[in-house]
Amino acid sequence: MEKKDRIEILWEDMQSKFELVLEGHAALNQKIDRNAQDANDRFDIMDAKFSLLNQKIDQVEGRLNQRIDAVKTELSTRIDQVETSLCAKIDAVAMDLTAHRTDTA
Repeated sequence: MEKKDRIEILWEDMQSKFELVLEGHAALNQKIDRNAQDANDRFDIMDAKFSLLNQKIDQVEGRLNQRIDAVKTELSTRIDQVETSLCAKIDAVAMDLTAHRTDTA
């Protein structure tokens, strides 16, 4: 076999091996692209879920603030009523005490 024939055979062998390497790289590129797309899709889903969760938290916060404000208003009203009632009772006791002192003096 001539030297030229051996070189051609080696060249064809190397060329087929290069083609295999290139096919492997192309397959890896496709796999990487699919994995990247899957990751992006998952992040998009998670972003949507986080957005929905934030909306729900905001709604709960709003309802809690309304309830807290209502309780504050109710407590303030009740405290004012109790204060008015106690003042009236204290004034009545003070008048009774003054009248009692006047009677016993």
